[in-house]
Amino acid sequence: MDIVHQWPLSISLNPRKQARPTTMASLSHLANGNHHPDPLLHSALRSASLRFHESHRSAPLFLDPYCGCFLSPDTAPPSASTPYRLATKFIDDELMNRMMSDDELRQVVLFTDGMDTRPFRLNWPRSSAIYDVSPGSVFQFASQRLKDVGAKISRTCMLLHVPSESSNIQERLCEKGFNGNRPSIWALQGLPLMTSASFNDLLFLVSCLAMKSSIFLGELPGWLLGTEFGNMQAATRKWMESLFMSHGFQVSIVSYAEVARKLHLEPPTENLCSALFVAEQLRFSDAQMERWRSEFDRLEDEGDEEGFEEL
Repeated sequence: MDIVHQWPLSISLNPRKQARPTTMASLSHLANGNHHPDPLLHSALRSASLRFHESHRSAPLFLDPYCGCFLSPDTAPPSASTPYRLATKFIDDELMNRMMSDDELRQVVLFTDGMDTRPFRLNWPRSSAIYDVSPGSVFQFASQRLKDVGAKISRTCMLLHVPSESSNIQERLCEKGFNGNRPSIWALQGLPLMTSASFNDLLFLVSCLAMKSSIFLGELPGWLLGTEFGNMQAATRKWMESLFMSHGFQVSIVSYAEVARKLHLEPPTENLCSALFVAEQLRFSDAQMERWRSEFDRLEDEGDEEGFEEL
C-alpha cells in the first residue's frame, strides 16, 4: 500500500476555502459579462479571454477552440499579454514533446485555474490519465459549458478532477488512480497560489507523489520571490534553486526571451511578473520507497527461513 502523507495544515491553494460556497447560478453572472466578486472565476475568465484572442490572431502560437464557450459575446478584449502567450505555448510543447518521446509516460497532473482546456485541445497519447487540480466551483462551471458545446476528451484517455480545496490532495489523487511507481509529468499554470507557504506545500505534494526522474514544469507567479523576473538577482535565483532542491528537485529557469527566440519572435517588452521553470525529481516517490521496503522485508524473511532450514 502506498504511503500517503497528511497534507500540511498551512496549505492555502484556495484562499476562499472557508467562504460561503459559490453556486453555479451565481458563477454565471460574470460569464454573462457582469461583474462578480468571485476572484477565482474572474482570473480564470481573463486567461480564457487571452487564449480566445490569441486563437484568432493571423498567426497564433496555439489554438484553443473551446475557450470561447466561457465568454459572453460582449466580453471586452484583454490587454495584450505576450508572457502569457509564450508561457502557454511553452507548457503545451513541453507536455507533448516529453510524452511523445516516452512510451511509459502516461500520467499528467495539471495545476490549473479550472478553465484549462488542454485535456480537450491537445493531442494526448493513447491511455493518458490527465488529473486536473483546480478550484472546484470554477471547474464545475467550465465543465458544464464544455459539455454544452460538445467538447470531449479522446476515448482512449481519462480526465479526473481533484478540487484544490480538498483537505488531502495527495490522498484524492491516489484514490483516483494516480500511481507513484509510474512516470508522471506535472504542469503549473493558473492554480491560485496566494502565499509562499502554499507553493512550498505544492512542492511537497509533487515530491511525495512523483516517481524519480519525473518532470515538474510551468509558470511561477512573480510575487513568490518579491521581484520582477526580468530583473531576477543571482541571490534570488539561488534561493529559488535551494527551495526546489529542499524537496528533491533540480530546477532550471527558462527565460521568456529564449522561448520567443525559438519561435522566431521578439522578446516580450512587458514587465515580467512570472517565470518559466522545468524541474526534475531526484528523489524516489513515497510509493517507490514503500515498494523498496516491502521487497527488502521479503528478502530478509526469505533469508531467515533459509537460515532456519540449514539449522
